[in-house]
Amino acid sequence: MLKLAVYGKGGIGKSTVTGNLAAAFASMGKRVIQIGCDPKADSTINLLGGRTPVPVMNYMREKDEDPEKIEDISAVGYGGVLCIETGGPTPGLGCAGRGIITTFSLLEDLELFETWKPDVVLYDVLGDVVCGGFAAPIREGYAEHVLIVTSGEKMALYAANNIRMAVSNFEDRGYASVYGIVLNHRNVDQERERVEAFSRESGLPIVGEIPRSHEITSCEDRGMTVIEGEPDSEVSAAFRTLALDLLKLDENNTDEE
Repeated sequence: MLKLAVYGKGGIGKSTVTGNLAAAFASMGKRVIQIGCDPKADSTINLLGGRTPVPVMNYMREKDEDPEKIEDISAVGYGGVLCIETGGPTPGLGCAGRGIITTFSLLEDLELFETWKPDVVLYDVLGDVVCGGFAAPIREGYAEHVLIVTSGEKMALYAANNIRMAVSNFEDRGYASVYGIVLNHRNVDQERERVEAFSRESGLPIVGEIPRSHEITSCEDRGMTVIEGEPDSEVSAAFRTLALDLLKLDENNTDEE
């Protein structure tokens, strides 16, 4: 099972990358779960035609009880992807990270992975700095690999370095490690040169490159990924290539075990 967490600066395109990877895996016949770890609960919106499942924290707050089955807090999207959103506390009250921890505990109680038997699990995680509940996907052993999404913008690279350092603090405990960087182009000056310099300095390879594309915006306006809406586009090919490389990574890990 490939278990992957996607991190990066807020607004850098984590959900776009995660959703399109989920769609790419699904188009290859893989059984996929995507879990959005963000109070905004919009990670899976483009897999679901513009709608979202009932966030876990919303369900528990409104029903004043735990859900009894996965179907209460999930929805099935494009290609059969099971979509789950953690949600968060009432704005201004409580800790959003605590919502992630609560959700993960609940999913264990509901035996999500045993029941669904996924080939791929993707976590789309909020956080410029990995701390508290937002570190749960890597700290608690849910994910085995991390992708860091960045552009060539200064603050995106600053956040990427903070995430790299945070993940490295857990590596010696057998938790997730960074697989590499996904360059999500914003067309800033010397973008590739800046990201390549960061790659050299950090020792993290650039494993994926997503071109700036109007197809992404157009498809998201229609509530879909480019894998669904523009399958023959250059940007869809970039997502499929990254998905194939990640599957090879999982196969290699399985062989080593």
